[in-house]
Amino acid sequence: MRKRILSRMSVVTRIAPSPTGDPHVGTAYIGLFNFILARQAGGRFILRIEDTDRGRYVADSETRIFRMMQWLGLTPDESPLQGGPNGPYRQSERMDLYGDYARQLVASGHAYYAFETPDELSALREAAQAAGHVIHVPSRDLDAAEAQRRVDAGEAAVIRLKVPREGETVVNDVLRDPIHFQNREIDDKVLLKADGFPTYHLANVVDDRAMGVTHVVRAEEWITSTPIHILLYRAFSWPEPVWAHMPLLRNADRSKISKRKNPTSVEWYQQQGFLPEALLNFLATMGWTHPDGREIFDLPELERVFRVEDVTLGGPVFDQARLRWYNGKYLREVLTEDDVARRLHAFLAEHKSDLPLDDHFRAVTRLMTPRIEVFSEFLDKTPYFWSETYPVTEKAQAAIDGARDVLPDLTARLKNAPAFDAVSIKALFQTYAEEQGLKLGKVMPPVRAAVAGTLESPDLPELLATLGQERVVARLTRALP
Repeated sequence: MRKRILSRMSVVTRIAPSPTGDPHVGTAYIGLFNFILARQAGGRFILRIEDTDRGRYVADSETRIFRMMQWLGLTPDESPLQGGPNGPYRQSERMDLYGDYARQLVASGHAYYAFETPDELSALREAAQAAGHVIHVPSRDLDAAEAQRRVDAGEAAVIRLKVPREGETVVNDVLRDPIHFQNREIDDKVLLKADGFPTYHLANVVDDRAMGVTHVVRAEEWITSTPIHILLYRAFSWPEPVWAHMPLLRNADRSKISKRKNPTSVEWYQQQGFLPEALLNFLATMGWTHPDGREIFDLPELERVFRVEDVTLGGPVFDQARLRWYNGKYLREVLTEDDVARRLHAFLAEHKSDLPLDDHFRAVTRLMTPRIEVFSEFLDKTPYFWSETYPVTEKAQAAIDGARDVLPDLTARLKNAPAFDAVSIKALFQTYAEEQGLKLGKVMPPVRAAVAGTLESPDLPELLATLGQERVVARLTRALP
């Protein structure tokens, strides 16, 4: 059994996305568990923007990340938006800090100035690969005073970590057995570029330390970077955080989730009409199972029972069909009818619909909720509720054409029905079928086809009652020869 790593200690977690494109489901996935761990311990959850990769920077990406977190309800305690005691929370606003720490490592002998040009590094890299060992950077062997003289003279230089060439670095991850890395197989990574921008390794460690991060919960793709980070913590004489590398989300073919095989933007799921709580519920089951076997649970319940130590590492598959199932369960079993109607109406309003939130809309919503899984399906499946120019499928037209003998009588009976509620309409069909010696399967489909233009619709008596007697009779009359 894995050792319990979370107590009522002061827990600080963070997510640190880069603003380089669409807000990713992987950010939501990792953000969820960092949020829950902080809430469980009454700690702090930080959102930090790692924007030092200016070549990949996308101007509106940061704002979209904030909107994603707000939509999901994963509100950070500290971020660029609300600030906090450990800001600023954008790495581009902390540049002086990184340079100071990098030079501190040079002064202590844990890093060095390196002057190799890109062409020289390329040649060194090729030679190292051919020999089967890590690249040896000649600047590592320079006298420290000589290196400083060259820097003071204005020569371009990066700062590299001086990795010990003996021994090993062990990553103690709470989800895995200890992972051993031989130091001789670890490159001297660049910490500070010649333009003064830090690399991920330096900025990440410095910021985590400055912001008091105690638990680093991130995707398993960062495991190979962790020995670099551990060596940095040791070089600064800082205690390591708790490490927990979560399993990567996978496509159905077990490859890392990618937009070529799966929509990865949270905005896409918003635009399709998924519920944020359904998406979070689904993400929570990626590599973790509720101890009671429950499939549907909210954030407070997840906070109550989740243990990061219980995450499994099998490589969870991001199955859209499964996510749609979760969303449908929320629509039908978790939200009230009023909640569904209000949230559906708000979704449609955002997509330029001018349907009023009236009794008719609520009735249609109630009828269609069992027949949709996401809100974006609603209008496509309900054109006959809103317009008299709804399309008629070939199968529907064939059903109408094949029932010319029954439609006139049914139209007359529906026109003269004293009551037009679902129970009365169902009784009317049953009486007619018995009188004519017909099965309901002969009687009801042509009526459905005439009033809806399709053979796929909600319960027919409910459908007719929702449309109303006048509209039903008018549509049936129009369908008659």
